[in-house]
Amino acid sequence: MRRPSSSNRRRRPKTRVRTKKKDPIFVDGKRPRPMYVDYKDVELLKKLVNRHGRIVGRRKSGCTAASQHAVTQAIKRARFMALLPYTAD
Repeated sequence: MRRPSSSNRRRRPKTRVRTKKKDPIFVDGKRPRPMYVDYKDVELLKKLVNRHGRIVGRRKSGCTAASQHAVTQAIKRARFMALLPYTAD
């Protein structure tokens, strides 16, 4: 059988090159050790929660695995203490 000509072949869409995002959990330009995110820092936590009240994933927020775990714990504590809503306003 004959191969399709180059004009008839399906072209693959070009993929974008992902740029590495900077981890938003920094204190004075350095990561805190041990990794801890203050649950009372509501302004930072609001940036890491989407408009529906769900925790933003690592790919979107740019966090490392350790900082994402700390962020998740801080958001859950802030919700329990009624500093952040569980759902959208």
